[in-house]
Amino acid sequence: MNKPIGVFDSGVGGLTVLYELTKFLPNENFIYFADSKNAPYGPKTKTEIVEFTAKIIDFLLTKNCKLIVIACNTATAAAVDLMRQKFDVPIIGLEPAVKPACLKTKTGHVGVLATKGTFRGNHFKNTSEKYKDYVKIHLQVAKGLVELAENGIFDGKNAENLIVKYVKPLIIENIDQLVLGCTHYPLFKNLIQNAAGMQVELLDSGEAVARRTKDVLMTNKLFNSSQNLQTIKIYSSKITEALFYVAFKMFNVDKNKLDVELVDLF
Repeated sequence: MNKPIGVFDSGVGGLTVLYELTKFLPNENFIYFADSKNAPYGPKTKTEIVEFTAKIIDFLLTKNCKLIVIACNTATAAAVDLMRQKFDVPIIGLEPAVKPACLKTKTGHVGVLATKGTFRGNHFKNTSEKYKDYVKIHLQVAKGLVELAENGIFDGKNAENLIVKYVKPLIIENIDQLVLGCTHYPLFKNLIQNAAGMQVELLDSGEAVARRTKDVLMTNKLFNSSQNLQTIKIYSSKITEALFYVAFKMFNVDKNKLDVELVDLF
């Protein structure tokens, strides 16, 4: 089926997931929507996030998308179940990589950096509950990182100090696995690794979501049969320099060649 796959996030963070999808699915075409106008989603109410999510999926379906990937942990936590009831296309959501972290830990202590909205989600709560007798999961709301990313700030003293502030208390708890529970956080991977130390493994959800998407395409017979070169079209509710910077970093596409269009859904 030669229709595109729709992917969206509250801004530029979901491009880290899109990158994994393009690697795993080289024959598929993608449409990405960045809701940078409403970022970050973390402090928003569930009602607001559900409204944003529904409007974005509606838009992606007007572009004939055959499958939707919610490349946002907060939107997944708030809205994925409702969206699966509302829309008649496969919808794949994100959840923090808590399960693999719990299975890998040797110290019995796992750290999770995420937004408030992600920690409120049922998927996160259920997974954490499953392993609570065996692993101590330490939670840290990393407030401010999404805002830095959306403003194109990925290094420097302010970013470094903020990350150290959030990571240091987790290191004191003897964690050896650190879950990046927001798609924006891998954009700070080097700073986070430096703050945590090389003895701590960082985990995110990008590869797992790509594998899951491939499986759903296979089981639903939705694979693209065309041999044309992969295409990526980007829409955004707010055009930012960060969008161009991250897209270039992920896909090595020059700003002047990047196919980006402003669409105000809200």
